[in-house]
Amino acid sequence: MEALRLEWAGGVPRLWTAEAMTRQGLVTTVSSRAGTAAVAGWVGSARDRLAGAHGLLDDFGRQGTAPPVPAGDYAAVLVCRDRILLTRDEQARVPLFFRESGGRVSAVSTSVRCLGGVTEPEPRYFCRYLTGNMAQPHSHLTPFTGVHRVLGGEVVELSLTGRMRSRTLRRVRQAPDPPGPTAHGSHLGEAAQELRLALEHAVGRRMGTTTACHVSGGTDSTSVALLAARLLAAGRVGPGDLVLLAGRFSRGELAGEQPYLDVAMEEIRRHAPKARPVIVDADDVADFDDFQHHAGDADEPHAHAFRAPFWSRLHAAAAELGCDTLLTGCGADPIADANPFHLHRLARTGRLRQMTRQARAWAAGSERGLRDVVRAYVVQPALPLAAERITALVRGGTVLGGLGTFNRPPWLRSGFARAHGYREAGIAESRFVFGREPERSLYDAANYVAAPDLLSWHRAPQDGFFLSHPFLDPEVIATMSRLPAAAAFQPGRPKAVLRAAMADLLPAPIRGRAVKVPFDDLYARGLRRHGDELIALCRSARHPLIAEMFDVETLCRAVREAQLGTGDAHSWDRVNSSLALVAWLERLDQRPGTPGAAVPVSAGP
Repeated sequence: MEALRLEWAGGVPRLWTAEAMTRQGLVTTVSSRAGTAAVAGWVGSARDRLAGAHGLLDDFGRQGTAPPVPAGDYAAVLVCRDRILLTRDEQARVPLFFRESGGRVSAVSTSVRCLGGVTEPEPRYFCRYLTGNMAQPHSHLTPFTGVHRVLGGEVVELSLTGRMRSRTLRRVRQAPDPPGPTAHGSHLGEAAQELRLALEHAVGRRMGTTTACHVSGGTDSTSVALLAARLLAAGRVGPGDLVLLAGRFSRGELAGEQPYLDVAMEEIRRHAPKARPVIVDADDVADFDDFQHHAGDADEPHAHAFRAPFWSRLHAAAAELGCDTLLTGCGADPIADANPFHLHRLARTGRLRQMTRQARAWAAGSERGLRDVVRAYVVQPALPLAAERITALVRGGTVLGGLGTFNRPPWLRSGFARAHGYREAGIAESRFVFGREPERSLYDAANYVAAPDLLSWHRAPQDGFFLSHPFLDPEVIATMSRLPAAAAFQPGRPKAVLRAAMADLLPAPIRGRAVKVPFDDLYARGLRRHGDELIALCRSARHPLIAEMFDVETLCRAVREAQLGTGDAHSWDRVNSSLALVAWLERLDQRPGTPGAAVPVSAGP
């Protein structure tokens, strides 16, 4: 997982990259008169990584300039003639960390464990980690004291000797504004055109020589795969191969997805007859399979580690075929659907009658009560911590009853929480998720909760690719975030803009779907199969922080309740993240594996 590393020897910067990952194309190194850049991932286009790396170096290497961070999936270290720059793309798929003391940076790496092996664990990080369910952390804190995270869209500037100069967040260039309202007040057609164009761009720049698309039979993944097939057939992304990757379940609730998957595969291959379908049998897969490996060996605690067995099986199939990128439909649920937090905007601007009318429409369209809609999208964003405390009082009685996203889980010891800032962490997390304008904060939070990127990063050296998510592309997010609520919301028809945008490509059975089978069956099967193992893991844990943080028996009771179906998705997520932390701490004393030989690429400018 250490794709690149920067250190100083005698005050001179030394940049190293993993030889195997460079050979796979996962790391690109370029040099010019401006300096040297090492890029893990890709900038601008997955197909032309050299050009993207050169463009990044040219733009940032000019003295006196501060360009916005370009789109892509990357982390980069630039050793310029007069300074060193560390940066990541705004979506923050590829990690980057630095170790700092007294205002001087001593090392930079894509692996936090490689940097933190000589420092103590940071208890404040664990409190922040336990406040929510973000798949990738979005704060400066890391699991180790003195080691800091480069945030998405951030540029960290150092002197050539490693002295810290500045940290600035720079936004990516935004897409142009969509057209204004039509005379009839309907924006759906214009919005659909905008989304279609943005999504085509997002898919196109992520396609490589051999592109795999995860296809589930849902609207989101099928849309991505159809656009990839069309772009290939039209020659708009150059020559390449397309692999259609799917998991097949022949029993249980997920077997009901098979007819939709068959329809999706047939339609995609109609546009790209040479596309290769790869159907992976997943009947024997369950959540929490090999959990101690997936959670314990990750670079940092990973709340979604329980779902790693399914994704790992798909990854392995794509790797066998030599795929250099894997596209998913992750992120479409929060990004491409109507934004329910517009109700909060109407309430805080005093338009209560309009808010009430739209809330009734939301309730009717989602088969929920009006009170539930108002509580979820108006009251909770305004008073998130108070709302959760009230829910806990009303629905309490069990460990998981009433447990929300931010309140302290019963198994987290109150003394540890007080000593290391859990309350402050919960406030900070709630502000990140909802903010002053929840309808805008939704898009920032969605970027971190929607995708299993830490699993992808952990497997990258053996697979030779990263996951990539077109729906989380900055242009797609910018397009959807500016749409008026009237364009995106149609009661009873989720993702109306996406369906309109893909109306000419999506087959009718998929275009008309309103509900997709969730992965609850996989989760329940995993708890039935591994519940006793998970409890044994907690009770046998020896890392001193585990007993200091957790009331282990209460956590074990929570696992038992989850086995019985007590609680909901929010409370189960809290259990999953705590179990992943236990597994991670138990393997913390094991040094991270070396991905292969490292080669020097620069001895300073």
